[in-house]
Amino acid sequence: MFALTFLGTSASVPSAERNHPALLVEAGSQRILIDCGEGTQRQLLRSGAGFRRLDRILLTHGHLDHVLGIPGLFSTLRLRQSDEAMTIHGGAGTLDVVARMLAGFWGEGRAPIPVNFVPLREGCIFDADEFAIDCFPVRHRDTDSFGFCFRSPARRHLQADRLAALGVPDGPLRGALAGGQPVVLEDGTTVDPEDVLGPQSGGKTLVVVGDAESVDDIAPHVADADLLVIEATFLDRDAATARDYGHLTAAEAARLAATANVEQLVLAHLSGRYTDEEVLAEAARTFPNTKIAADFDRVVI
Repeated sequence: MFALTFLGTSASVPSAERNHPALLVEAGSQRILIDCGEGTQRQLLRSGAGFRRLDRILLTHGHLDHVLGIPGLFSTLRLRQSDEAMTIHGGAGTLDVVARMLAGFWGEGRAPIPVNFVPLREGCIFDADEFAIDCFPVRHRDTDSFGFCFRSPARRHLQADRLAALGVPDGPLRGALAGGQPVVLEDGTTVDPEDVLGPQSGGKTLVVVGDAESVDDIAPHVADADLLVIEATFLDRDAATARDYGHLTAAEAARLAATANVEQLVLAHLSGRYTDEEVLAEAARTFPNTKIAADFDRVVI
């Protein structure tokens, strides 16, 4: 299961309703921040999420509307006497922007909390029993941008009726079967995991893309995703302007979701030049299962 809290859904210019980009993803026992625009720390508080167990930031790219909230967040964490290290994943250029920004406030290597910078390369960047995260390159102007794919494994669960029929008692024997190991009952009967495990279920895929100027190179990475979060800064009538600024239109995002067989599309990085209704109408014509993200929306898959 993945739970998303949208902390900021605006494009580069915030509004009274939309903060700069930031998304909190809760996956298993982890809470991971994707981007950290200006004001993200206040959005964490307003959403009720707070700062607990927040030790990893994934950065889509180094433009200031996506990273400018990091110094304020770090300062607050220090004032709260946090001594836990923060790991920041980003492209090499993105990490350089953040490192220089922190050095400008506190001096080189003297951030208020311990920081680990981890440069991104395409492939797996984090792997736990509960889920894994892959990253992939995204084209956006002159940046080293990346998108992120969260995957939880499909699992096979024990079938209570089969356990009862075979006389498998509660306790360690059931645990061994769930772990794929055969067991021997008191009467000498051997029970194989295949005798009591049901079909695979529960695997989920979440893909998050920040700013992007093309969907062609993204499509293979979002195929069959349960949920795709991606920008829709412009409408199709302004496609030429979208190209100039390296952004997508709502129609392009919808076509990507449709061709990649995505289950649900959520649009973010929204410009104040359009109403939500206009953006949704354009996307829904191609991909009906589309949602417009608002600050503090929570989505669970």
